[in-house]
Amino acid sequence: MPHTVALLAAASGEQGPGNTLRIVLLASLVGAVLLGWFLLRGYRNDDNND
Repeated sequence: MPHTVALLAAASGEQGPGNTLRIVLLASLVGAVLLGWFLLRGYRNDDNND
């Protein structure tokens, strides 16, 4: 984990926080979509639960 933080700090020091913020934003959006799918799939009704 400290290696990842050091790499992100070095990358953001060279070119600003733009790329790092894009990666974090994209990962959070993908995570939110996957979490929503995982939670909402339990509410699907296949007409098998009469």
